Amino acid sequence: MKLIIVPTDFSPLADNALKYAMDLASAMDGSLMLVNVYQLPISFSEVPMVTISVDELRKISEEKLAENKKQIERITGGKLKIYTESKLGDVADEVDKLCTTLNPFAVVMGTRGVTGAGRFFLGSNSLSVIGKINAPVFVIPPGATFKPIRKIGLATDLRNVVDTTSVAPIKSLVNLFKAELHVLNVDFERRHFTSYTPEETLNLDTMLSGMNPTFDFIEDKDVDEGINEFAVKNNIDLLITLPRKHKLIESLFEKSFTRELIHHTSIPLMCIRKKVGEPVS
Repeated sequence: MKLIIVPTDFSPLADNALKYAMDLASAMDGSLMLVNVYQLPISFSEVPMVTISVDELRKISEEKLAENKKQIERITGGKLKIYTESKLGDVADEVDKLCTTLNPFAVVMGTRGVTGAGRFFLGSNSLSVIGKINAPVFVIPPGATFKPIRKIGLATDLRNVVDTTSVAPIKSLVNLFKAELHVLNVDFERRHFTSYTPEETLNLDTMLSGMNPTFDFIEDKDVDEGINEFAVKNNIDLLITLPRKHKLIESLFEKSFTRELIHHTSIPLMCIRKKVGEPVS
């Protein structure tokens, strides 16, 4: 049974991600683990003081997790297996420990949403988790709802594809949902085309063999805008990115988007970091 880990702070954004995870788990006959990682709040005055005890925090965390579990059981008619974990510590560290022990199918998290000037941020916890763990991470924009994944967009710069592409989770999704796989590469007037580009394209096509990928070469000055415009026009249900650095993850949705575009696309993002020593396929 495929396990999905859902870190939550019980905020509306986290609740939205949990709803997406619940529907995803139901669609794939999986199970859920709800995780709340809490920290001791400190009052910063002349003498820093802890404002609440660890026991009180643990009790609040466990009670809220129990409420979430009960609500999901009611919605799903008890058909979904649900586990809960309450932890004291750092979100990324605790999620990483769970992933190392349980080897989940994925982690599903919410985002901080839209701020001034329509800019989109993943939030520090999401970025920390993506940068630390090896499991795929679904990042769910505000207002996004789950729908069967029929079309997947794999964003790539066609550089070092063998070293950066983790094939197994992509293949698992494509096969599970019988989805179309679109490989998306954005360039403008061949400015990023090199003598290695044809070889990288062939390597990636070979790695994705059996999934019948369609390669879509998008002409746009802005990589992020080109990917999202294509995704909207072609009804892409999930975007996959292969991050090397935190900055690249955040930039996919951060730059140059209007508030209206963010609110109306709401396309979930799946971040997949290749594990050290992972085989090519």
